[in-house]
Amino acid sequence: MTVFRIGEAAELLGVSTDTVRRWVDAGRLAATRDGHGHRVVDGADLAAFVRAAAAAPEEHAELSSARNRLRGIVTAVVKDAVMAQVDIQAGPFRIVSLMSREAVDDLGLQVGSVAVAVIKSTTVVVERPAPCPPRGRTAP
Repeated sequence: MTVFRIGEAAELLGVSTDTVRRWVDAGRLAATRDGHGHRVVDGADLAAFVRAAAAAPEEHAELSSARNRLRGIVTAVVKDAVMAQVDIQAGPFRIVSLMSREAVDDLGLQVGSVAVAVIKSTTVVVERPAPCPPRGRTAP
């Protein structure tokens, strides 16, 4: 069974540890105590919480077959005569989009704008991070 400490859950969700603690205290997210008295969230419970939050319809969302929507802030816009590059920071994730300059101008995208990166792809590579050494021990 995979469990996450509050800080680990916060990092995965892209929110502060205080936010996760408030969700636990409000009963929105289930947590238990580990053998050291630290609050931990079961991986399956965290996944269910994220699925439920993602299923909530976004206000003003368009109907779309794309399911991968990452809301963030525009951190860079580089335009030339025809094309543009737009960088969006969505939580801990940087998304880079190449689009026409006309699209950037029509959307009014500029540094500091809120934008949603909508991603639809037939190829998504899934990786698992290498396991970390247990806390309090150093790797060999």
